[in-house]
Amino acid sequence: MIRACRAEDVETIKDIGNRAWQPIYDMYLDTYGEDLFARMVSDRHVIKGEQIQSYWDRRPDCIYVCEIENKIVGFVTFRIDTDSGFGDIGNNAVDPTCGLKGIGQQLYAAVLERFREEGLTYAKVGTGLDDAHAPARRAYERAGFDIAQQDVTYYKKL
Repeated sequence: MIRACRAEDVETIKDIGNRAWQPIYDMYLDTYGEDLFARMVSDRHVIKGEQIQSYWDRRPDCIYVCEIENKIVGFVTFRIDTDSGFGDIGNNAVDPTCGLKGIGQQLYAAVLERFREEGLTYAKVGTGLDDAHAPARRAYERAGFDIAQQDVTYYKKL
């Protein structure tokens, strides 16, 4: 069941986010090296949860969770901009130990429906082009995202 996030769900979705992002932080560490990684990610075990908490503090109405058998197994944050007609899908993850398929698709479908109800024209989502983000790219494409812009960010040690 997809539903609005409640205050009592926040610690659970912070935990899911922290655990789900570990492979991405592994990739960042491998790519950037220890020095640059340490400057970008203060504490890989809590930073995603801190972002989720901050989002809850600002926009509790823009977080959905997926609950199965009274257990939260995934979440999605989103932003609605009625002036521009855009909806943004933000942080989202499925519990890495869940073992169920289709949770992300259910979450995206619920958010996209909300965007339509709000009268928005476009939805967008951002993700990395690296191997660690490949599952996210496939999930977004399955959800119907079909216009892509690719970016590259370069770093140089001074």
